[in-house]
Amino acid sequence: MWRIIIAFVLTIMVVVSASVVSIRLWAGKKEQLPEDISVIIDNDMTLAQFGQKYNLRRPTLKEIFNLTSQADLNKSVLDFGMNRQQISKKVNQVLTLQAEHASKNWIKIVLKGGLWIVFLIVVFFLFRKGKINTSNRKWIYAAAVIIFGIILGSDPSPMGTVKDALVLFGSKRLIFPPRLIAFFVFLLMVVLANKFICSWGCQLGTLQDLIFRFNRDSRDRNGLFGQVKIPFIISNSVRIIFFLALTIAAFLWAFDIVEPVDPFKIFKPQAISIVGGIFLGLILVASLFVYRPWCHFFCPFGLVGWLAEKISIFKIKVDYDKCISCQACSKACPSTVMDAILKRDKVVPDCFSCGNCIETCPAAAISFSSGKRQKPPQDKFAE
Repeated sequence: MWRIIIAFVLTIMVVVSASVVSIRLWAGKKEQLPEDISVIIDNDMTLAQFGQKYNLRRPTLKEIFNLTSQADLNKSVLDFGMNRQQISKKVNQVLTLQAEHASKNWIKIVLKGGLWIVFLIVVFFLFRKGKINTSNRKWIYAAAVIIFGIILGSDPSPMGTVKDALVLFGSKRLIFPPRLIAFFVFLLMVVLANKFICSWGCQLGTLQDLIFRFNRDSRDRNGLFGQVKIPFIISNSVRIIFFLALTIAAFLWAFDIVEPVDPFKIFKPQAISIVGGIFLGLILVASLFVYRPWCHFFCPFGLVGWLAEKISIFKIKVDYDKCISCQACSKACPSTVMDAILKRDKVVPDCFSCGNCIETCPAAAISFSSGKRQKPPQDKFAE
């Protein structure tokens, strides 16, 4: 028990303290949407005067009004086919997208994206060759936390591509194209190899998984004390309700309900509020007893990824000709997903491709391979 507590506390201390240092080294800009400005346009106001009044540079004016020449600056603002309301809306949209772009550290984003691809390809081939096991699983999770969380920060993340896109569109009716591209890349990773970006790349997901493994026996098959497998109908119902609440709050009140409690801020500690700190603490402590609580109960990308993994190319499969019906894989699985995959008698929950089932199976009947999952023979698991 004391070993588990010490490992947990030391891990959190290292993550928080190292993240503080990393943030100072990157010296990133604060991400915050600008407040809408109230635009007042006089009938005889020229575009040059309009730009000067609202501190809009020529490239910004060109984007708003589709300027074609220098002479356009001397035209009336109202000569460009838009009324005052349309101009005001367009100005605020352009300024918002510019602020989004300016707030990003594009060097870090490109570096992180490239490392994600390399890291996940390496893990994929290790997984396929059966090289991920009890002895190295925690080290791989720790490496992902260090690289994609501590060193490269809380943003970007799979969760952010869904949450931030919803909030931006709900509040401003805008789409930030780079975020949309990132979302589809992450979704492609889910489809290619069953939820691999969540499993082995997400900084918060791997931190939760690492913490969960502290409370496991030497063979990584059972909890040392009090681990619980929450029924999927409960966890997924909460996640759907949370997703709907996020969407409604964004569209009706332009409010981001995740922001005050965002657990990814463990990699940006200076941004954690008192409420956020309490929520984060609960998520991390719960990770000792429940497998990936944020992913199963709250994560917007987790919900979307769960739908996408239904068409994943590579996934956990069972060869029923080899299976001896011992159900050791189901018992060793940290969640209820392996029981659903094995018996095919219920909705299959999120599978995070951790490999416990493959390592545990005494008959080598489980693989991470392509193709459609088969249904078990009738009465295969009859009592």
